[in-house]
Amino acid sequence: MSLFRRLGRRALRRTRRLFGGARTSFVYHPTYEYPLPGVPFDPLRAQRILAFLYDEGLISVSDLVRPVQASFKQISRVHTPEYLERLDENETMEAVLGFRADEDSWQELIAAQRTAAGGTIEAVRGALRNGGTVVNLCGGFHHAFPDKGLGFCVFNDAAIAVAWARSSGFEEPILIIDLDLHDGNGTRAAFSEDETVHTFSIHNETLDPLPAVADTRVALGPDVTDAQYLEVLERELPPVFESHRTGMVVFIAGTDVAADDKLGNWLISADGLLHRDTLVIETIRAVKRPIPIAILLGGGYGEIAWRYSARSIAWLMTGAELNPAEDVDTIVRRFRRLEAEVPARLHSDPGVSGIADWSLSEDDLQLIVPPEIRDTRVLGEYSRHGIELTLERLGILNQVRAKGFACPSVTVHLASSLGHTVRLYGDAQHRELLMELRMRRDKSTMSGMEFLYAEWLLLQNPRKQFASARPRLPGQEHPGLGLLAEIVALMVVMCERIGLDGIMFVPAHYYMAALGRRHLMFMNTEDARFYAAISRAVSGLALAEATSAIENGSVVNSVDGAVVKWHTPLMVLPINEELRDSLTAMDVGEDPASVPHYRLREDR
Repeated sequence: MSLFRRLGRRALRRTRRLFGGARTSFVYHPTYEYPLPGVPFDPLRAQRILAFLYDEGLISVSDLVRPVQASFKQISRVHTPEYLERLDENETMEAVLGFRADEDSWQELIAAQRTAAGGTIEAVRGALRNGGTVVNLCGGFHHAFPDKGLGFCVFNDAAIAVAWARSSGFEEPILIIDLDLHDGNGTRAAFSEDETVHTFSIHNETLDPLPAVADTRVALGPDVTDAQYLEVLERELPPVFESHRTGMVVFIAGTDVAADDKLGNWLISADGLLHRDTLVIETIRAVKRPIPIAILLGGGYGEIAWRYSARSIAWLMTGAELNPAEDVDTIVRRFRRLEAEVPARLHSDPGVSGIADWSLSEDDLQLIVPPEIRDTRVLGEYSRHGIELTLERLGILNQVRAKGFACPSVTVHLASSLGHTVRLYGDAQHRELLMELRMRRDKSTMSGMEFLYAEWLLLQNPRKQFASARPRLPGQEHPGLGLLAEIVALMVVMCERIGLDGIMFVPAHYYMAALGRRHLMFMNTEDARFYAAISRAVSGLALAEATSAIENGSVVNSVDGAVVKWHTPLMVLPINEELRDSLTAMDVGEDPASVPHYRLREDR
């Protein structure tokens, strides 16, 4: 999408927001990106939602509130002193997570959830102060009881925020609407004897049958469809408003009810989720008085869970149905905003060489240049410290941690004849290689242009096994890591920072070129024609099958029957418009007669 189209779209969204949608603000803190050990939770969920809303022109910096950690005084209004004292015990930690984690991970989880609890307090405070809607981009830890933590939940942030509201003088009835897949049992226990706080939960299974003086609990079992879910919600929720005289709502809008959720067992579609959230908000708005709303994200597992929340929030703000997505372009824009927050250069100590680890292979060692002329920074810009800090700040290391690699480590190897190599491991001992990126600067390929030449990129997850749905591709030893778009976006922002014109890449196999074709362009017409011809020949095959057909000689020239071999075309991702315009001329789509004709062998 062009810059002008994107700006025009953002202006339209902003107009809709100002004149048609509800005023909404957001609570966010970087610690929300803490990867929960052993849980398929996307640590970048909040960041991705904010990036989408920013791209759509729906938010600005003034809409964001940064919370502080909830104090133990605030927390102790809900949780017992005995429980808080047990937080340093391994048994307490195991009860929350279901397994034993190391001390550092446990303490970081406590800190992150304290911040989330502070965020929910801030959301409630803002909603009460302005009479509007405030979204905490975390929270909804509804399994934490006053005297224990369960189900990944250390502190019950919703209960803590309600207790804060009461301590601040808010006396009207409060309704907690919990539409996470799982039973809000801890929240119900916290208010089991408080008739002024009604806990409303529709879930798959009731986890705790103990009674409460003001609650609605509906267990629907597994495999629930849109129609079942929405019918029950539409029947059960409005009467609560009529009987409870609600003065404030805390809405836990969990997306783990989605059919594709990694931990869920329901069949709710994207449209069903949006309908659910609109039904809740419209039910609240139907009350003939303003009701402050604090929204918490609740559960949602997997790397696309954020899209459901983003879609509902966009509707809340504009009344329009938008469909969030994330590709290299959107990741690049997100990375740019994060990079803008750091100094222009990432310096290491002037007295340190920047070469952290020389554990190169024998072949590498034969080519190392003399120490006095070794490079000291990746691409002349990034120290080892700078590379690792960039990976951390852009959330890439947190994504790696969320995949189960608790202690990722980075090494940098600098050798001018080979290019600069950055390796990312899943462990501190460098036994699990996840990424290897070898790159150099190139001024010779195109006059007046300087490129980042990615000579080699490996992304793999050594703990995964190949599945029938995603079989092994040529050159793969392990399944992919699932971070290709992020690494490409990283290279883009590196080019922008240094002032390079584009990224050059030579795909060793057909599938690499096919995966990158949306963003990569060809450096010369011959390569463009070759790719067009070979793609046409294998167009009826899945990507893995197409690649194998090319590798095993099943693609032949229609004229003479000669086997067509993959010849590694030179591809470029242009950073500046001048380069993009010059490469657009390589497009052969308007002249199919110039494209060779290849076909699949009949006896393949």
